[in-house]
Amino acid sequence: MLWKKTLIILFDIALAIYLVLAITAFNKPDERHAVCTDVVIESHSDTSGGFLSQSDIVKLLERNRISMKGQPMKLINTRLIEETLEKSIFVEKAECYKSQDGHLCINVAQRTPVLHVMAESGDRYYLDIHGEVIPDNSTAIDLIVATGLISRKYAKRVLTPLANQLLSDRFWQSQIEQINVLFDGSIEIVPRVGEHVAYLGQPVNIEKKLERLRKFYRYGLSQAGWNKYSYVSVEFDNQIICKKRKKK
Repeated sequence: MLWKKTLIILFDIALAIYLVLAITAFNKPDERHAVCTDVVIESHSDTSGGFLSQSDIVKLLERNRISMKGQPMKLINTRLIEETLEKSIFVEKAECYKSQDGHLCINVAQRTPVLHVMAESGDRYYLDIHGEVIPDNSTAIDLIVATGLISRKYAKRVLTPLANQLLSDRFWQSQIEQINVLFDGSIEIVPRVGEHVAYLGQPVNIEKKLERLRKFYRYGLSQAGWNKYSYVSVEFDNQIICKKRKKK
């Protein structure tokens, strides 16, 4: 009797396994015959919409002879799509996968621009959060503009951390529209509000200088008026030097 009971139990287990496998196989679409019915692209950048639109991403893949919509799923190489997109100077990371409803899903994380450099030499480009150069492709992005005597080495070493600092602070992000580099490597910034230039001096102790300037904006210019001065210097510790605007 024991062997009969054991046989029944083994039969029940085998039947359960068969049913699970059968249901899974029934619900899972056969990729051999499945066709890509749609391409779903999600693209983003931390500070903006990025440089590439969805149509740009599709065109980039088509230029590399990668067809998607209407193609059999089994012929679509998701790894090749990822590698192709990540070769673009504008793409930091790409992920691609196939869904059970016949969609090809592509997620693109674009490089994050933090500064638009327009050097006096004519050199124009964007800098990302790591200080790497992104070519200027005439895409309109609302970023702080850096002008003046700027080498690429200076831009990466000095301007990138400054831009990251400004963009990480809501006050400065909305307040500063331009950074200008003078002949001796010193820095002045141009605010969006007011008609003055703020001089920071050499790029040292920037955080303390910005904090001193912030307090002057909040407690000084808010009382005296934003257009009272043409020049404000926070170059030296514990003092702020202002030059009054000439009356017309």
